[in-house]
Amino acid sequence: MSLRAAQLTGQDASALQPMNPRPNAPWLHQGVLEDLAALQQAATDAGFNLRVASGYRAFERQLAIWNGKFNGEKPVLDANSHPLDIIHLSESERVKAILRWSALPGASRHHWGTDMDVFDQNAIAPNQSLALTPHEYDSGPQAAFSSWLEDNVSAFGFFLPYAKDQGGVAREPWHISHITTSSIMLSAFSQNMLATAITHAPICGKHTILNQLDWIYSTYVTNLCEVE
Repeated sequence: MSLRAAQLTGQDASALQPMNPRPNAPWLHQGVLEDLAALQQAATDAGFNLRVASGYRAFERQLAIWNGKFNGEKPVLDANSHPLDIIHLSESERVKAILRWSALPGASRHHWGTDMDVFDQNAIAPNQSLALTPHEYDSGPQAAFSSWLEDNVSAFGFFLPYAKDQGGVAREPWHISHITTSSIMLSAFSQNMLATAITHAPICGKHTILNQLDWIYSTYVTNLCEVE
């Protein structure tokens, strides 16, 4: 598989396709679809309705999320999922706070189409919306689905890269990754690719990010839970 920097940093989606014919269906890598369909069927057999809340996310979309959080226009949460007043933090503190829950543009695993946020549609009441918080998956409406997912996801070729907090990205029990395809992507990705993408982007906190990129890369990009 020949991979270009544009594909690995979310600026080329040519290897991706919609996961189904529905309007606004999430886009995913072609190598993921068969295993995802099998996982969905197993979830259905277990009484769940596994849906994808977020699949591929383009560089520009991740950039808008980052800049919105950096400027205090979008909420930023602390380690306990409580809102932070980010405007009163230094640039370095802002970068660290955002990275707990949101990847740098160019460094998100969602750029590859191999990773997705999943949930049980059956567990969402008509007057509720999905929040994607640990509480929701630990003891809230997604708890039963989360437990099933943790026990079964590896049998279908997926793993939970943020199954526990390892000092980098916060625990995300909803985030699954296709083992084979994402490992190929991560092997082809590099810190230099990320540095180039950041250098040419209108990203807030650019100077601080580039000065800390060694630490960011080791803490938030390659610091993953092991495949079981």
